Amino acid sequence: MRICVYCASSERVDPVYRDTARRLGATLARAGATVVYGGGGSGLMGALADGALAEGGEVVGIIPRFMIEVEWQHPGVANLEIVEDMRERKHRLLTGSDAVIAMPGGSGTLEELFEAITLKRLALYFNPIVLLNTRGFYDPLQAFLRNVVAERFMNPEHIDMWSLVDEVEDVLPRIRATPRWHDDALRFAAVR
Repeated sequence: MRICVYCASSERVDPVYRDTARRLGATLARAGATVVYGGGGSGLMGALADGALAEGGEVVGIIPRFMIEVEWQHPGVANLEIVEDMRERKHRLLTGSDAVIAMPGGSGTLEELFEAITLKRLALYFNPIVLLNTRGFYDPLQAFLRNVVAERFMNPEHIDMWSLVDEVEDVLPRIRATPRWHDDALRFAAVR
């Protein structure tokens, strides 16, 4: 299983977020999953890779060239794919992934998450999207997205495109329990 993980590079966040990222990396590695992430060495990104590598897991980092030039890459990730820009990075992160996990993060993480949701809505991505809701981080976003549906900018079916879990231990069971998205999702992509 190849799992794309979106997460932040900030070192200034509460340590619980980095600890959770480390545990997630270790959990995915122990399950035999390949972790595909943004290739960074700091914050949740670095902790995720550290956790997976400590368990002997396979880690693929996909990082834009400009980030290499300022040495933001994780020094322990042997499989580091250098791409030209952020657009290519997002495409490569998602391509071939069996699932997406979004950890707490800032604008970059949210942009990646929203692109995955949008592609799922348009029947271009069919796999699970799981938000790891550490400390209730994604509760406001979930409320916002429910309001988007209530205000008829999305259909009620669209609320099932992603799911939230509170604990690392719940991530893989949720991925396994989530059915493939509707092959005919484009039929109800437009608001009715």
